Amino acid sequence: MVEERLTDGRRIAQFLASEVTGHGDDLDALAVTDADPDVEPSPDGTFAYAIDCGGERVAGVYVQPDRVRIEFERAVDPVAEAASAEGLRVRPKAAEPPRTLVFVEDGAQVKWLLPALRAVAVCSDG
Repeated sequence: MVEERLTDGRRIAQFLASEVTGHGDDLDALAVTDADPDVEPSPDGTFAYAIDCGGERVAGVYVQPDRVRIEFERAVDPVAEAASAEGLRVRPKAAEPPRTLVFVEDGAQVKWLLPALRAVAVCSDG
């Protein structure tokens, strides 16, 4: 059996954007904004798009050659808990305000990110 994995950062970011915009019900409040359709991956991560909730930015998506880094700006503790529980690599970012970084290294892991996205999809709880 041939095992195919989606490990191209740009493709993972596209798949994630599709999940955010097309998942429905529990993610309806989220929107992809400020998208750069010609984004080129870089080792440090190139900004690809923002994820907004009710017009307020809740996360930024950055493309690296072999993965995507999502910088969550809202609900940082619930996001960290949800993403960790799904087995994703998570780390805090010392910034003001604090952020949570979540790394998605395979297309299949995009589905693992859904609980973290649900944590920021409640716009009024920011």
